[in-house]
Amino acid sequence: MSCNIKETITVSSKGRSSGGSCIIGGGGGARISSFGIGSGRGFSGRSGNCYGNGLGFGLGGGVVVGGLGGDCLLSSCDEKVTMQNLNDRLASYLDKVKCLEKENAELECRIREWYATQGLSCEPRDYSCYYKEIEDLQNQIVCATIDNNKIILDIDNSRMAADDFRVKYETELALRQSVEADINGLRQVLDQLTLCRSDLEAQLESLNHEEEMCCLRKQSTGDVSVEVNACPGPDLRQILEDLRCQYETLIARNRKEVEDWYECKVSDTLVLQTRLTHIAPGPGAFQKPDTETISSSSFPVKNNLESSLAETECQYNTLLGDLQNQITCVEQQLAEIRAEIECQNQEYKTLLDVKCRLEQEIQTYRCLLEGGQEGGQGNKA
Repeated sequence: MSCNIKETITVSSKGRSSGGSCIIGGGGGARISSFGIGSGRGFSGRSGNCYGNGLGFGLGGGVVVGGLGGDCLLSSCDEKVTMQNLNDRLASYLDKVKCLEKENAELECRIREWYATQGLSCEPRDYSCYYKEIEDLQNQIVCATIDNNKIILDIDNSRMAADDFRVKYETELALRQSVEADINGLRQVLDQLTLCRSDLEAQLESLNHEEEMCCLRKQSTGDVSVEVNACPGPDLRQILEDLRCQYETLIARNRKEVEDWYECKVSDTLVLQTRLTHIAPGPGAFQKPDTETISSSSFPVKNNLESSLAETECQYNTLLGDLQNQITCVEQQLAEIRAEIECQNQEYKTLLDVKCRLEQEIQTYRCLLEGGQEGGQGNKA
C-alpha cells in the first residue's frame, strides 16, 4: 500500500504569508484540500513521496498526513481527533502570525515617523557656519601641542642642566675634600719641618762655634811667641776654652729647654684630648663625664693651652714668613745673577767672534806680507 503526496509551497518576494493544507490519503489516495489565509504573500513547501503509515507536518502551516497501509481506511474517531488537533494548532499558529504582522506594521509606522522627524532629509545640511569654529579649534590644538612640546623640551633641558650642576658639585666636593686632606698632611709636614729647623739651627750654632774655635786654634798655633818683660797678660787659650764651654752649656741648656717644652706641650695636648673625650658624648648616647677627672680648672687650662698654641703658631708663621722672604730674595738674586751670566755669555760670544775675525784678518795680512817680501827678494836676485 503506497501513498504519493506532493505539496508545493511558494514564497513571494514580500516574504510573509499564512496558509496551509492538510492531506490525508488512504489506499486509494484520498485528498483533502486545505485552506489558506494570506494577503497575496504566501510561502509553500514541498514534501516528497510518503510511503506507509506516518504523520508529516509541512512548513508554513501545511500538514501532510500519510495514509494507512492496506486498503482499510482510518477509523472515524481517530480521524476526527487528529483533524481537530491539527486544526486547533493551525488556528493558533495563524493567530500568532496575524499578531506578528500587526506588530510589524506598527513598527514600520513608527520607523517611518522617526525617519520623517529625525532622519536624514534629502537636502544636505549646511555646515559652513561650523568651519570657522573647527579651524579655530584645530589651531588651538596645534598651538597647545607646540606649547606642550616646548614645555617638555624645557623640562628636559632643565633636568640636564641640573644633572650637570650635580656632577660639577660632586667633582668640586671631591676636590675640596682632597685639598683638605692635602692641607692636613702639609700641616703635619710643617710641624716636622719646624722641629727639623730648630734642630738644624742648634746644629748650625754648634758648627759655627766649632769653626770659630778651629780658626782661633789655627791662629794661636801660627802666632810667634814673644817674651816681654811685662806683667803676664790674659791667657787667650783659657779664655777661648771658657767661651767654648759656656757656648756648649748654653746650647745644651737651650736644647734641654726645647725638649722639655715640647714634652710639656705634648703631655698637655694628651691631657686635653683625654678630657675632651670624657666630656664629649659618644655616637650612640650621651656619656656622663667623670667628676674625678674633670675639675673646675679644666677650662682655663684649655684656654691657656689654646692661647699658647696660637702664640706658637703665630711665631712659627712669622718665622716661616721671614724664611720665605729670604728665599724670595735669594731667588731674585739668583735670577739677577743668571741674567748677568747670560749677558756675559753673550758678550763673550761676541768678543770671541770678533777675535776669530781679527785672527783671520791678521793671518791674511801676514800671508800678504810674506808674499810681498818673497817677491821683493826675487826682484833683487
